Amino acid sequence: MKALRVGFKLSRTLVHVARGYWIIWRHFPALEAEQRERHVQAWAAHMLHIFGIRLVRRGHALATGPVLLVSNHISWLDILVMHASGYCRFISKADVHRWPLIGTMAASAGTLFIERESRRDAMRVVHHMVERLQAGDVLAVFPEGTTGNGHEIKPFHANLIQAAISAQVPVQPLALRFVDGRTGEISLAPRFIDDDTLVASLLNTLGAQGLQAEVISGEPEHHGGRDRRQWSQDLREAVHRLRQSP
Repeated sequence: MKALRVGFKLSRTLVHVARGYWIIWRHFPALEAEQRERHVQAWAAHMLHIFGIRLVRRGHALATGPVLLVSNHISWLDILVMHASGYCRFISKADVHRWPLIGTMAASAGTLFIERESRRDAMRVVHHMVERLQAGDVLAVFPEGTTGNGHEIKPFHANLIQAAISAQVPVQPLALRFVDGRTGEISLAPRFIDDDTLVASLLNTLGAQGLQAEVISGEPEHHGGRDRRQWSQDLREAVHRLRQSP
């Protein structure tokens, strides 16, 4: 029965991906930015529905732009969860841009790509982030720089936080959790760490029952004179507190 359930979900997933790619290719060029954003949010929400994942939002309302969202990072699924919660433009590693199909869809959703190993490229992306924030965008980053196990939060890298300081905009901390809706316990089904492959993570996610994605939003805050390193540490603590909330 589990194999049948996974196979059915997988077939629906592939159809939905193909539909998304068709919308991007056929309709996006003629749409206004706000219309594209609505399409992205609706597409992500429907994908969670196909996966059988219930989205739960807690805490403060998601801020409208200009704002920088910072969150812990657990899985490739985080991006769908955050897009379904409210449209934002992600900062992602350049490798994703080179992934077949997924890279095209990420770029069409407004993702900004960065070569994480290049300090010069980081400066370029921060400059672009400042421009987009000053234009009123909602940007989102995962300051850990990589995925974690869902139980612990790795140290935050401070470089991208500089964009909020330079643009003089607030940062809103978010905490993501995946839990078993039946027990309330943390679920490791969507994990994507160490030697996990994208295919294995996808199949584990599709095979999970009663999976619930939680987005806990804190209050937007300004740097208040803090430099990027201190602010990134404070934001990590804020995300940690949100993740520990009942």
